[in-house]
Amino acid sequence: MRILIVGDGKVGHAVAEELIREEHDVVMIDNDESVLQRTEDTLDVLCVHGSGADARTLMSAGVSRADIIIAATHSDETNMLCCLIAKKLGAHYAIARIRDPEYNESLNILQRELDIDMAVNPERATALEIGRLLRFPFATGIESFARGRVEMVEFRAHEEDAIVNIPVKDINRKLHGIPQVLYAAVERDGEVYIPNGDFVIKAGDKVHVAADMVTVTAFFRYLGKNKMRVRDVLILGGSRISYYLAKNIMPMGIHVSIMEINEKKAEMLSELLPEANIICGDGTDQDLLEQEGLSNMDAFVALSNRDEENLMTGLFASRQGVPKVVVKNNHVSYLGLINDLGLDSIISPKSITCSTILRYVRARVSGGGTKVEKLYRLMNGKAEALEFVARLNDPYIGVPIRDLNIRPHTLVAVIVRRGKVFVPFGNDHIEAGDNVVIIACEAGISDLNEVIRV
Repeated sequence: MRILIVGDGKVGHAVAEELIREEHDVVMIDNDESVLQRTEDTLDVLCVHGSGADARTLMSAGVSRADIIIAATHSDETNMLCCLIAKKLGAHYAIARIRDPEYNESLNILQRELDIDMAVNPERATALEIGRLLRFPFATGIESFARGRVEMVEFRAHEEDAIVNIPVKDINRKLHGIPQVLYAAVERDGEVYIPNGDFVIKAGDKVHVAADMVTVTAFFRYLGKNKMRVRDVLILGGSRISYYLAKNIMPMGIHVSIMEINEKKAEMLSELLPEANIICGDGTDQDLLEQEGLSNMDAFVALSNRDEENLMTGLFASRQGVPKVVVKNNHVSYLGLINDLGLDSIISPKSITCSTILRYVRARVSGGGTKVEKLYRLMNGKAEALEFVARLNDPYIGVPIRDLNIRPHTLVAVIVRRGKVFVPFGNDHIEAGDNVVIIACEAGISDLNEVIRV
């Protein structure tokens, strides 16, 4: 596919890298020649200097032949205008990054009137993900599929966990009463495994389990991991993410304190969030953090604009005994270091935005195939979880799974049929209309028929 990206910032560059890896024809548009030069030197893309909101620039970039245009500049207004002009000039689909909370209430109207096919709000999506982590503090990551019926939860296994040092096939036989979940993927020493029956989970492994919400909750209750409840949260940085997060979790009965160094921003937050405790101060000041009761908090969320600041304050909060620490980080190179230091809950708005855009692109790629409904990058992009809806005429319909040829390093994890969630075994089959969740140790899958063959 021919894809135009307007805005060569963090998100635009990261999306371009992934699209090139999946063999799309990418054109990058930006006003900054030095930024474009860096991209031209490192990526196989055509770079066009100019404004994405200028029809002449878009035409010189070949917008009339574009399958998709992705507007990811720092300006919401520029992104919306870019999509409108591009669609008028012949682009088939338009994606706009729209971040300002002022546009959130009227987003559907804006999309319809400006002919935007998809609006991406990285800050709101990030806040929703953090909110899920605060609901399940023992988890390091949570994803939902099939309209919330299936949850995939990532957690770190400890020596005292009952499932450790037992072959997966023997867990339910040896541990009487343990709810049956799917052990979907395991990361150990930087390697990702799709567990078979003989696989043994070890202490220190990052484990992904999947099932319906009730079963997953019961599973962690069996392991004794769901005893803690978050009631008090301290958020570092008064960003848009902080605003969306506070709006999301305060109705759950969670008391929110936000620490912001900028006085004007702190005043604005106190007006927008009257029920929250807004603290005007330097969040890197350890004495101030202790004075504001950091050690008594159930959770600390570092959302400042600097990844290094988030990392250092997150480590300090962890050393102070805060049970749940969530750190925002967009630097992929830091992830190994952060995990080695004991911080497991790392949130990347850039990665969340990339996954959202890639899901949409793959759905367009599949054309008449069984398209991607949801896509999540797992374990720092080393694996993917994808959701499809099976179609009536697909060749695998009605065939027992044991008789199907499943792509190597890929697992048919969960099937949802008429609201019922189950983990498929050899005698089970897929029916038309089923939501099928797969786990793959490779990227670029855009059609369920690429995974399952008769």
